[in-house]
Amino acid sequence: MGLRWGMDPQNNNNTANATTIYRPSAILTNSYVAGPTIDTWNYNQLVIYWGSTLGSLTSNDLKVEFSADGTTWYQETFESVAAGVATSSAANHTTTAATPNLRLAIPITDRYVRISVHGTGTVTSSLAQLDVMLGINP
Repeated sequence: MGLRWGMDPQNNNNTANATTIYRPSAILTNSYVAGPTIDTWNYNQLVIYWGSTLGSLTSNDLKVEFSADGTTWYQETFESVAAGVATSSAANHTTTAATPNLRLAIPITDRYVRISVHGTGTVTSSLAQLDVMLGINP
């Protein structure tokens, strides 16, 4: 189940191969659209290269979800701390830049990952492409 690429887990020098196109450049929609499931077995690092053109959108959003079984998904979370209280919330990476090229490095321990993107506003002239690389951080 899921895509496999990037690095040979038996490779002792821990060098990664080139990135793989996860989502080819395409117009965004106003709803999150999940890409294919990535099988991360034997990897502990995920790098997402997120290129987009905002066009008429007000923002471009990305979310990452994790699963142990490829069926039940858990969204990445962010935490904030105020007055000694930690608050967790579902993570959404958002950009409002016209043509950002962003890199997200995420440690992983889950077996499966999927990535979704969507736009907020009018999708005219908007584009997003996601490239992904798996790796091992010893």
